[in-house]
Amino acid sequence: MSKFLSELLNAKEPLFSLAIKELERVSGRKSADVRLQAEIIQKAHSAIKELGLDPKDATGKEIYFALVAKIKEHDEHLAKRMGVSAGDKPIKLSRAIKKTVLGSKVSRRAWVLKKSVAKGFIRRMPPPNIMKLLGYRSVDSMLKKEKLEEIFGALRFAENAGWLERFNENYARLKPSDFVSRDIEIVIMPDRWANVCEPFIKKKKHNITHLKELGIILMLPVKAASLPGMSIWSGSLLFHYINEIRLYSAFFKLKQVCSDFGKIFVDTLNADPDLGPIMVGHNIHWRVIQRYFGKLKDEYHPEIFEPHLQPEDLHWRNAEAELYKIDPELKFWQDLDYVGLMYDGRPVAFNMMDIAASYTNRTEYEQREIYHFRESLWNEIFARYLGEKTLRDQVLKKLDNNMVKVENL
Repeated sequence: MSKFLSELLNAKEPLFSLAIKELERVSGRKSADVRLQAEIIQKAHSAIKELGLDPKDATGKEIYFALVAKIKEHDEHLAKRMGVSAGDKPIKLSRAIKKTVLGSKVSRRAWVLKKSVAKGFIRRMPPPNIMKLLGYRSVDSMLKKEKLEEIFGALRFAENAGWLERFNENYARLKPSDFVSRDIEIVIMPDRWANVCEPFIKKKKHNITHLKELGIILMLPVKAASLPGMSIWSGSLLFHYINEIRLYSAFFKLKQVCSDFGKIFVDTLNADPDLGPIMVGHNIHWRVIQRYFGKLKDEYHPEIFEPHLQPEDLHWRNAEAELYKIDPELKFWQDLDYVGLMYDGRPVAFNMMDIAASYTNRTEYEQREIYHFRESLWNEIFARYLGEKTLRDQVLKKLDNNMVKVENL
């Protein structure tokens, strides 16, 4: 029965089926994959019917373009809710989206690097390309007159790989005392950074990025006069990255008692850049553990997390949930983040973020986006087995760095 899931995930066989059997053996929970398959099909068929199509007869292409049309409708509705128009200039939309997200009730508290420490990194290793771009000869003068958030955010775009590799060595010397608890910030990068940011935007197909270590989310300048779908795509990404930063914040807080804290910190940042398939190597990622405990009632708090982690550090919210609090019209996408069906050799994802990405980038049916759907489905599979006390306790006892190998449970 795991074939349905393995095809959706493009997972390697027989590794996938063997991993499912191992999860069943350790947790004592049988057929969780069968129940998940039935749930996915049921939710997909309900969504297809709501789109005005027949699940038995509709083609993958018809479903995909109906989902894209739904995103267009919701993007326009969300923009109006924020007091702007979907066709407004990107900078105007960025300001409205930022204001809306900051005005939400989502927690933005995170344990992140002190800005004084980050400035120290820049002083020790002045970024040559950025200083040239901004016209500075003195690093102290640059730090005095410019915003640290912009400089730090532009490093990955403006400096070469060799310089960045040497700069990242700073992180290995970090200590827990170099961190502080503060709110995650959203920074709109001005137009002067447009040229250095452009390759990143073209590659990633969006203009949002983040600095996990500093608790900063950057909205990069877009050269286009307008950007369809920007309200729903950028809005969902901002909530997604708030959650992402808080996820890593919780992990680093948990690890602050380790003697090799600096090494753990830099290894985690370097080894986990894009969070690809997490089950091929039989791994359970920290995000799955955080996601699971974040769904529990606040009074449930495993002793292994104390004293550094509190229930609020583990609280999980997905982007869709936050957006439909702002605009109830978006509830169509509720609990569809891990839902998809196979058509023409590739999943049609019902994940709001993937459909928004496809709409914004005018993605053809054959190249339809599925990244966030697959990430959500991997997490959902593990979280369902993690819910069994036997497996949950073993995971927590063996928790080390950012992953736990299933075969070692």
